[in-house]
Amino acid sequence: MAEAAFGVELRRSRQAAALSLRQLAVRVGYDHSYLSQVERGQRPGSPHLAELCDRALGTGSALAAAYEQAHPVLLPAAALAASPGTLEATRHGLAGSFGQVPATDEWAAVIATYSRDFAATAPTDLLPELTADVELLRAAVGSSQAPTTLAVPAAELAMVMALTLANLGKGRAAWRWWRTARDTADGSGDVATRSLARSLEAIHGLHERRPRAEMLEIADRALALADRPDRIARALAARAQVLAVAGRADQAGLALRESVAVTAALPAEVLDDTSLFGWPAYRVHCVGSYVHTSVGDTAAAYEAQDRAFDLCPVEYLRDRAELQLQRAHCLVQDGEVAAGLATAMRVLVELPDHCHTELLYAAAGRVLSVVPAVDLGRPAVRDYRELLVRRPYQQR
Repeated sequence: MAEAAFGVELRRSRQAAALSLRQLAVRVGYDHSYLSQVERGQRPGSPHLAELCDRALGTGSALAAAYEQAHPVLLPAAALAASPGTLEATRHGLAGSFGQVPATDEWAAVIATYSRDFAATAPTDLLPELTADVELLRAAVGSSQAPTTLAVPAAELAMVMALTLANLGKGRAAWRWWRTARDTADGSGDVATRSLARSLEAIHGLHERRPRAEMLEIADRALALADRPDRIARALAARAQVLAVAGRADQAGLALRESVAVTAALPAEVLDDTSLFGWPAYRVHCVGSYVHTSVGDTAAAYEAQDRAFDLCPVEYLRDRAELQLQRAHCLVQDGEVAAGLATAMRVLVELPDHCHTELLYAAAGRVLSVVPAVDLGRPAVRDYRELLVRRPYQQR
Protein backbone atom coordinates (compact mmCIF):
# COMPACT_ATOMS: atom_id res chain seq x y z
CA MET A 1 0.00 0.00 0.00
CA ALA A 2 1.47 3.39 -1.05
CA GLU A 3 0.41 5.21 2.13
CA ALA A 4 2.03 2.53 4.31
CA ALA A 5 5.33 2.68 2.40
CA PHE A 6 5.68 6.43 2.88
CA GLY A 7 4.52 6.21 6.49
CA VAL A 8 7.14 3.60 7.34
CA GLU A 9 9.89 5.79 5.92
CA LEU A 10 8.59 8.83 7.81
CA ARG A 11 8.54 6.93 11.12
CA ARG A 12 12.03 5.57 10.54
CA SER A 13 13.41 9.04 9.80
CA ARG A 14 11.66 10.59 12.80
CA GLN A 15 12.95 7.95 15.19
CA ALA A 16 16.46 8.30 13.77
CA ALA A 17 16.28 12.02 14.60
CA ALA A 18 15.12 11.15 18.16
CA LEU A 19 11.96 13.23 17.87
CA SER A 20 8.53 12.40 19.22
CA LEU A 21 5.43 12.81 17.10
CA ARG A 22 4.47 15.92 19.06
CA GLN A 23 7.92 17.47 18.59
CA LEU A 24 7.81 16.86 14.84
CA ALA A 25 4.23 18.17 14.69
CA VAL A 26 5.31 21.52 16.18
CA ARG A 27 8.21 21.81 13.73
CA VAL A 28 6.13 21.16 10.62
CA GLY A 29 2.86 22.75 11.75
CA TYR A 30 0.69 19.64 11.54
CA ASP A 31 -1.39 18.01 14.24
CA HIS A 32 0.43 15.09 15.89
CA SER A 33 -2.60 12.82 15.47
CA TYR A 34 -2.55 13.49 11.73
CA LEU A 35 1.16 12.59 11.55
CA SER A 36 0.43 9.42 13.50
CA GLN A 37 -2.18 8.44 10.91
CA VAL A 38 0.29 9.12 8.11
CA GLU A 39 2.92 6.92 9.74
CA ARG A 40 0.38 4.11 10.15
CA GLY A 41 -0.68 4.37 6.49
CA GLN A 42 -4.17 5.61 7.37
CA ARG A 43 -3.63 9.01 5.68
CA PRO A 44 -1.66 9.63 2.47
CA GLY A 45 0.22 12.79 3.53
CA SER A 46 1.22 15.24 0.80
CA PRO A 47 4.29 16.37 -1.18
CA HIS A 48 4.41 19.52 0.94
CA LEU A 49 4.38 17.51 4.18
CA ALA A 50 7.22 15.35 2.86
CA GLU A 51 9.30 18.47 2.07
CA LEU A 52 8.63 19.97 5.51
CA CYS A 53 9.63 16.73 7.23
CA ASP A 54 12.81 16.54 5.14
CA ARG A 55 13.76 19.99 6.41
CA ALA A 56 12.76 19.28 10.02
CA LEU A 57 14.55 15.92 10.15
CA GLY A 58 17.59 16.82 8.06
CA THR A 59 16.93 14.07 5.54
CA GLY A 60 17.72 16.09 2.42
CA SER A 61 15.07 15.10 -0.13
CA ALA A 62 14.71 11.48 0.98
CA LEU A 63 11.12 11.78 2.22
CA ALA A 64 10.03 13.81 -0.80
CA ALA A 65 11.48 11.06 -3.02
CA ALA A 66 9.78 8.38 -0.92
CA TYR A 67 6.44 10.15 -1.27
CA GLU A 68 6.88 10.57 -5.01
CA GLN A 69 7.78 6.90 -5.39
CA ALA A 70 4.74 5.88 -3.34
CA HIS A 71 2.40 8.25 -5.22
CA PRO A 72 3.54 8.41 -8.85
CA VAL A 73 1.76 10.94 -11.05
CA LEU A 74 0.74 9.24 -14.29
CA LEU A 75 -0.50 11.50 -17.08
CA PRO A 76 -0.99 10.82 -20.77
CA ALA A 77 1.87 12.12 -22.91
CA ALA A 78 -0.48 14.48 -24.77
CA ALA A 79 -1.61 16.06 -21.51
CA LEU A 80 1.99 16.56 -20.42
CA ALA A 81 2.78 18.31 -23.68
CA ALA A 82 -0.22 20.64 -23.66
CA SER A 83 -0.25 23.65 -21.35
CA PRO A 84 -3.56 25.16 -20.11
CA GLY A 85 -3.03 28.05 -22.51
CA THR A 86 -2.54 25.75 -25.50
CA LEU A 87 -5.63 23.73 -24.68
CA GLU A 88 -7.79 26.82 -24.15
CA ALA A 89 -6.55 28.46 -27.34
CA THR A 90 -7.46 25.31 -29.26
CA ARG A 91 -10.91 25.17 -27.66
CA HIS A 92 -11.63 28.85 -28.36
CA GLY A 93 -10.51 28.41 -31.94
CA LEU A 94 -12.73 25.37 -32.43
CA ALA A 95 -15.76 27.14 -30.97
CA GLY A 96 -15.10 30.24 -33.04
CA SER A 97 -14.71 28.27 -36.25
CA PHE A 98 -18.38 27.42 -36.26
CA GLY A 99 -19.58 30.79 -34.96
CA GLN A 100 -21.99 29.21 -32.51
CA VAL A 101 -21.09 31.26 -29.43
CA PRO A 102 -20.52 35.05 -29.49
CA ALA A 103 -17.22 36.07 -27.90
CA THR A 104 -18.89 38.11 -25.18
CA ASP A 105 -21.08 35.16 -24.14
CA GLU A 106 -18.09 32.81 -24.18
CA TRP A 107 -16.06 35.07 -21.92
CA ALA A 108 -19.02 35.75 -19.65
CA ALA A 109 -19.25 31.98 -19.08
CA VAL A 110 -15.52 31.78 -18.32
CA ILE A 111 -15.75 34.61 -15.77
CA ALA A 112 -18.83 33.06 -14.18
CA THR A 113 -16.88 29.84 -13.62
CA TYR A 114 -13.99 31.67 -11.95
CA SER A 115 -16.41 33.65 -9.80
CA ARG A 116 -18.26 30.52 -8.73
CA ASP A 117 -15.17 28.42 -7.96
CA PHE A 118 -12.86 31.10 -6.54
CA ALA A 119 -13.66 30.61 -2.84
CA ALA A 120 -13.08 26.86 -2.95
CA THR A 121 -10.02 26.74 -5.25
CA ALA A 122 -6.39 27.00 -4.17
CA PRO A 123 -4.79 30.15 -5.59
CA THR A 124 -1.75 28.13 -6.69
CA ASP A 125 -4.06 25.88 -8.72
CA LEU A 126 -5.99 28.84 -10.10
CA LEU A 127 -3.05 30.94 -11.30
CA PRO A 128 -1.87 28.87 -14.34
CA GLU A 129 -5.31 28.62 -15.96
CA LEU A 130 -6.10 32.22 -15.05
CA THR A 131 -2.87 33.43 -16.64
CA ALA A 132 -3.66 31.49 -19.79
CA ASP A 133 -7.15 32.97 -19.99
CA VAL A 134 -5.84 36.50 -19.43
CA GLU A 135 -3.47 36.05 -22.37
CA LEU A 136 -6.26 34.65 -24.55
CA LEU A 137 -8.56 37.52 -23.69
CA ARG A 138 -5.80 40.04 -24.42
CA ALA A 139 -5.36 38.46 -27.84
CA ALA A 140 -9.13 38.48 -28.41
CA VAL A 141 -9.34 42.17 -27.53
CA GLY A 142 -6.46 42.94 -29.87
CA SER A 143 -8.12 41.19 -32.81
CA SER A 144 -11.68 42.35 -32.11
CA GLN A 145 -13.38 44.94 -34.29
CA ALA A 146 -15.24 46.17 -31.21
CA PRO A 147 -12.89 45.60 -28.25
CA THR A 148 -15.09 47.55 -25.83
CA THR A 149 -17.59 44.67 -25.90
CA LEU A 150 -14.99 42.62 -24.01
CA ALA A 151 -14.13 45.36 -21.51
CA VAL A 152 -16.44 44.05 -18.78
CA PRO A 153 -15.10 40.46 -18.81
CA ALA A 154 -11.56 41.87 -19.07
CA ALA A 155 -12.12 44.00 -15.96
CA GLU A 156 -13.65 41.06 -14.08
CA LEU A 157 -10.78 38.77 -15.06
CA ALA A 158 -8.33 41.43 -13.83
CA MET A 159 -10.18 41.48 -10.49
CA VAL A 160 -9.84 37.69 -10.16
CA MET A 161 -6.14 37.96 -11.00
CA ALA A 162 -5.63 40.71 -8.39
CA LEU A 163 -7.34 38.64 -5.70
CA THR A 164 -5.39 35.52 -6.64
CA LEU A 165 -2.07 37.35 -6.45
CA ALA A 166 -3.07 38.92 -3.12
CA ASN A 167 -3.85 35.46 -1.75
CA LEU A 168 -0.35 34.37 -2.80
CA GLY A 169 1.26 37.28 -0.97
CA LYS A 170 2.24 39.16 -4.14
CA GLY A 171 1.00 42.56 -3.00
CA ARG A 172 2.80 44.73 -5.56
CA ALA A 173 1.60 42.65 -8.48
CA ALA A 174 -1.92 42.63 -7.00
CA TRP A 175 -1.91 46.43 -6.80
CA ARG A 176 -1.00 46.70 -10.49
CA TRP A 177 -3.86 44.36 -11.41
CA TRP A 178 -6.30 46.33 -9.26
CA ARG A 179 -5.32 49.44 -11.19
CA THR A 180 -5.82 47.56 -14.46
CA ALA A 181 -9.22 46.34 -13.26
CA ARG A 182 -10.30 49.90 -12.40
CA ASP A 183 -9.04 51.40 -15.65
CA THR A 184 -10.61 48.66 -17.75
CA ALA A 185 -13.91 48.90 -15.87
CA ASP A 186 -13.94 52.66 -16.44
CA GLY A 187 -13.31 52.08 -20.14
CA SER A 188 -16.25 49.71 -20.32
CA GLY A 189 -18.72 52.43 -19.33
CA ASP A 190 -20.55 49.86 -17.19
CA VAL A 191 -21.31 51.56 -13.87
CA ALA A 192 -21.92 48.32 -11.95
CA THR A 193 -18.51 46.94 -12.96
CA ARG A 194 -16.81 50.23 -12.05
CA SER A 195 -18.35 50.09 -8.58
CA LEU A 196 -17.58 46.39 -8.10
CA ALA A 197 -13.90 46.80 -8.98
CA ARG A 198 -13.47 49.55 -6.39
CA SER A 199 -15.41 47.78 -3.64
CA LEU A 200 -13.33 44.62 -3.97
CA GLU A 201 -10.12 46.63 -4.09
CA ALA A 202 -11.00 48.62 -0.98
CA ILE A 203 -11.92 45.49 0.98
CA HIS A 204 -8.81 43.55 0.02
CA GLY A 205 -6.39 46.45 -0.24
CA LEU A 206 -6.40 46.68 3.56
CA HIS A 207 -4.95 43.18 3.77
CA GLU A 208 -2.32 44.20 1.21
CA ARG A 209 -1.26 47.04 3.57
CA ARG A 210 -2.32 49.76 1.17
CA PRO A 211 -2.72 53.31 2.62
CA ARG A 212 -6.02 53.69 4.49
CA ALA A 213 -6.74 57.11 3.04
CA GLU A 214 -6.40 55.69 -0.46
CA MET A 215 -8.65 52.74 0.36
CA LEU A 216 -11.30 55.04 1.85
CA GLU A 217 -11.24 57.21 -1.27
CA ILE A 218 -11.71 54.11 -3.43
CA ALA A 219 -14.54 52.83 -1.21
CA ASP A 220 -16.31 56.20 -1.35
CA ARG A 221 -16.01 56.21 -5.13
CA ALA A 222 -17.47 52.70 -5.24
CA LEU A 223 -20.44 53.91 -3.21
CA ALA A 224 -20.94 56.94 -5.46
CA LEU A 225 -20.99 54.68 -8.53
CA ALA A 226 -23.20 51.96 -7.05
CA ASP A 227 -26.42 51.82 -9.05
CA ARG A 228 -28.23 48.89 -7.47
CA PRO A 229 -28.80 47.62 -3.92
CA ASP A 230 -26.27 44.76 -3.87
CA ARG A 231 -23.52 47.07 -5.14
CA ILE A 232 -24.53 49.68 -2.56
CA ALA A 233 -24.38 47.08 0.23
CA ARG A 234 -20.93 45.91 -0.86
CA ALA A 235 -19.57 49.47 -1.14
CA LEU A 236 -20.92 50.34 2.32
CA ALA A 237 -19.27 47.18 3.69
CA ALA A 238 -15.97 48.19 2.12
CA ARG A 239 -16.26 51.65 3.66
CA ALA A 240 -17.07 50.14 7.08
CA GLN A 241 -13.95 47.97 7.01
CA VAL A 242 -11.63 50.82 6.08
CA LEU A 243 -13.11 53.11 8.74
CA ALA A 244 -12.80 50.39 11.38
CA VAL A 245 -9.11 49.85 10.64
CA ALA A 246 -8.62 53.62 10.73
CA GLY A 247 -10.06 53.67 14.26
CA ARG A 248 -13.21 55.60 13.32
CA ALA A 249 -15.52 53.23 15.15
CA ASP A 250 -18.71 55.33 15.08
CA GLN A 251 -18.54 55.95 11.35
CA ALA A 252 -17.64 52.32 10.71
CA GLY A 253 -20.63 51.18 12.74
CA LEU A 254 -22.96 53.47 10.81
CA ALA A 255 -21.73 52.23 7.42
CA LEU A 256 -22.03 48.63 8.60
CA ARG A 257 -25.60 49.10 9.85
CA GLU A 258 -26.56 50.66 6.52
CA SER A 259 -24.97 47.74 4.65
CA VAL A 260 -26.83 45.21 6.81
CA ALA A 261 -30.14 47.03 6.23
CA VAL A 262 -29.67 47.15 2.45
CA THR A 263 -28.60 43.49 2.39
CA ALA A 264 -31.65 42.40 4.39
CA ALA A 265 -33.93 43.92 1.74
CA LEU A 266 -32.28 42.12 -1.20
CA PRO A 267 -34.32 39.49 -3.06
CA ALA A 268 -33.62 35.81 -2.41
CA GLU A 269 -31.99 35.22 -5.80
CA VAL A 270 -29.34 37.84 -4.97
CA LEU A 271 -28.75 36.58 -1.43
CA ASP A 272 -28.34 33.02 -2.73
CA ASP A 273 -25.54 34.01 -5.13
CA THR A 274 -22.42 32.89 -3.26
CA SER A 275 -20.07 33.62 -6.18
CA LEU A 276 -17.17 36.05 -5.92
CA PHE A 277 -19.13 38.83 -7.61
CA GLY A 278 -22.37 38.12 -5.74
CA TRP A 279 -23.41 39.53 -2.37
CA PRO A 280 -24.77 36.62 -0.31
CA ALA A 281 -26.17 37.20 3.14
CA TYR A 282 -23.26 35.53 4.92
CA ARG A 283 -20.76 38.00 3.48
CA VAL A 284 -22.18 41.06 5.25
CA HIS A 285 -21.87 39.19 8.55
CA CYS A 286 -18.23 38.33 7.72
CA VAL A 287 -17.67 42.05 7.29
CA GLY A 288 -19.48 42.67 10.56
CA SER A 289 -17.16 40.24 12.32
CA TYR A 290 -14.13 42.03 10.88
CA VAL A 291 -15.41 45.50 11.76
CA HIS A 292 -16.46 44.67 15.32
CA THR A 293 -13.25 42.72 15.96
CA SER A 294 -11.15 45.63 14.66
CA VAL A 295 -12.81 48.17 16.98
CA GLY A 296 -12.81 45.83 19.99
CA ASP A 297 -16.57 45.24 20.26
CA THR A 298 -16.22 41.51 20.90
CA ALA A 299 -19.85 40.89 21.91
CA ALA A 300 -21.07 42.18 18.54
CA ALA A 301 -18.25 40.33 16.79
CA TYR A 302 -19.26 36.97 18.31
CA GLU A 303 -22.85 37.55 17.18
CA ALA A 304 -21.76 38.38 13.63
CA GLN A 305 -19.51 35.32 13.54
CA ASP A 306 -22.36 33.04 14.62
CA ARG A 307 -24.59 34.40 11.87
CA ALA A 308 -21.85 34.10 9.27
CA PHE A 309 -21.04 30.51 10.27
CA ASP A 310 -24.71 29.56 9.97
CA LEU A 311 -24.96 30.95 6.43
CA CYS A 312 -21.48 30.36 4.97
CA PRO A 313 -21.31 27.27 2.69
CA VAL A 314 -19.39 24.46 4.40
CA GLU A 315 -17.11 24.04 1.39
CA TYR A 316 -15.83 27.62 1.74
CA LEU A 317 -13.06 26.57 4.09
CA ARG A 318 -11.02 29.76 3.70
CA ASP A 319 -13.90 32.05 4.65
CA ARG A 320 -14.77 29.89 7.63
CA ALA A 321 -11.14 29.75 8.75
CA GLU A 322 -10.87 33.55 8.66
CA LEU A 323 -13.99 33.77 10.83
CA GLN A 324 -12.43 31.34 13.32
CA LEU A 325 -9.27 33.46 13.45
CA GLN A 326 -11.39 36.54 14.15
CA ARG A 327 -13.02 34.60 16.97
CA ALA A 328 -9.56 33.75 18.31
CA HIS A 329 -8.70 37.46 18.10
CA CYS A 330 -11.77 38.29 20.19
CA LEU A 331 -10.95 35.63 22.77
CA VAL A 332 -7.48 37.09 23.27
CA GLN A 333 -8.94 40.61 23.51
CA ASP A 334 -11.30 39.32 26.21
CA GLY A 335 -8.37 37.99 28.24
CA GLU A 336 -8.80 34.34 27.26
CA VAL A 337 -5.29 34.14 25.80
CA ALA A 338 -4.86 30.36 26.04
CA ALA A 339 -8.23 29.67 24.42
CA GLY A 340 -7.63 32.23 21.69
CA LEU A 341 -4.18 30.86 20.80
CA ALA A 342 -5.49 27.29 20.86
CA THR A 343 -8.30 28.25 18.48
CA ALA A 344 -5.93 30.01 16.09
CA MET A 345 -3.39 27.17 16.16
CA ARG A 346 -6.11 24.64 15.44
CA VAL A 347 -7.14 26.63 12.36
CA LEU A 348 -3.61 26.79 10.96
CA VAL A 349 -2.88 23.13 11.69
CA GLU A 350 -6.13 21.54 10.60
CA LEU A 351 -6.88 23.65 7.53
CA PRO A 352 -5.66 21.81 4.41
CA ASP A 353 -2.52 23.32 2.94
CA HIS A 354 -4.22 24.27 -0.32
CA CYS A 355 -6.56 26.57 1.59
CA HIS A 356 -3.79 28.65 3.18
CA THR A 357 -3.43 32.17 1.79
CA GLU A 358 -1.67 35.42 2.62
CA LEU A 359 -4.99 36.88 3.79
CA LEU A 360 -5.39 34.00 6.23
CA TYR A 361 -1.96 34.67 7.71
CA ALA A 362 -2.74 38.36 7.96
CA ALA A 363 -5.72 37.43 10.15
CA ALA A 364 -3.54 35.00 12.12
CA GLY A 365 -0.96 37.73 12.66
CA ARG A 366 -3.61 40.04 14.09
CA VAL A 367 -4.34 37.42 16.77
CA LEU A 368 -0.70 37.55 17.89
CA SER A 369 -0.73 41.37 17.84
CA VAL A 370 -3.28 41.56 20.67
CA VAL A 371 -1.54 39.09 23.01
CA PRO A 372 -0.57 41.09 26.13
CA ALA A 373 3.16 41.61 26.66
CA VAL A 374 3.02 39.65 29.91
CA ASP A 375 1.89 36.55 27.98
CA LEU A 376 4.40 36.69 25.12
CA GLY A 377 6.73 34.29 26.96
CA ARG A 378 4.21 31.46 26.92
CA PRO A 379 5.31 28.25 25.14
CA ALA A 380 2.06 28.44 23.16
CA VAL A 381 3.10 31.83 21.78
CA ARG A 382 6.44 30.38 20.67
CA ASP A 383 4.70 27.47 18.95
CA TYR A 384 2.23 29.86 17.33
CA ARG A 385 5.04 32.04 15.97
CA GLU A 386 6.54 28.94 14.35
CA LEU A 387 3.24 28.20 12.64
CA LEU A 388 3.03 31.75 11.28
CA VAL A 389 6.20 31.31 9.21
CA ARG A 390 4.99 28.19 7.39
CA ARG A 391 3.22 29.84 4.42
CA PRO A 392 2.63 26.52 2.57
CA TYR A 393 1.29 28.35 -0.52
CA GLN A 394 4.80 29.72 -1.07
CA GLN A 395 6.19 26.19 -1.32
CA ARG A 396 3.73 24.76 -3.84
